[in-house]
Amino acid sequence: MKNLQDVTERVCELKGNLLALDALLSALMTTLPAGTRAALGRAYEAHAEVARTLLLHAPISDLTIAAFEQDVARMTRLARDG
Repeated sequence: MKNLQDVTERVCELKGNLLALDALLSALMTTLPAGTRAALGRAYEAHAEVARTLLLHAPISDLTIAAFEQDVARMTRLARDG
């Protein structure tokens, strides 16, 4: 990145990409049948636990970990409640 403007533009691009992906996953989760959603929820919890283990040993900020935990909790609720 050449300068602060380039970095700012890239961060904004990444945020937009993340929001679009979040909207897609949320819509997908709410349209799945209950049994499939439950199975997805169990698999997601297992994968999230692996990610937590990786985060413990990575040079990641507490803000990133907190955001991860918030999103995991929200997606888990979607899997459980639809």
